[in-house]
Amino acid sequence: MNKSLFFIFLFLFVSGTSISKAQNSPVMYFCERYDTAKGEININDRFSKGSITVMVKCDNEIGLKNVHIQLDKWDSIDHVFKLYKKFNFTVNPGMKYIYFSKNDESDLSFDEPGFYRVYLLNEVEDTVASAIVQIVE
Repeated sequence: MNKSLFFIFLFLFVSGTSISKAQNSPVMYFCERYDTAKGEININDRFSKGSITVMVKCDNEIGLKNVHIQLDKWDSIDHVFKLYKKFNFTVNPGMKYIYFSKNDESDLSFDEPGFYRVYLLNEVEDTVASAIVQIVE
């Protein structure tokens, strides 16, 4: 085997290894609502204006108690994401599967169409998970 073929093989092997490790991190996605009997209803990354549910799945226990869901809206004039809303939640540190939805303290509503970057932040506001969702009329 020549050297260039060896390095290509080595690169692909190392790249594949790092990709599989990345899946151990929490994954964020969205649904219309969560039902305790049926699970996620209407999983998507595009919704009409209004409230949606943010889902987070982990391979391991989340290990957090006080978290924040932060919504940043894309500003097409300045070409940056700007803070839109932020909500506080309390979760069980042993959880691996969490849903964040409208409650008395947080409406998790998207009132304007556009692209939003959604974050799950820990107590010191480090990013635990994030994803992008599009809101349409």
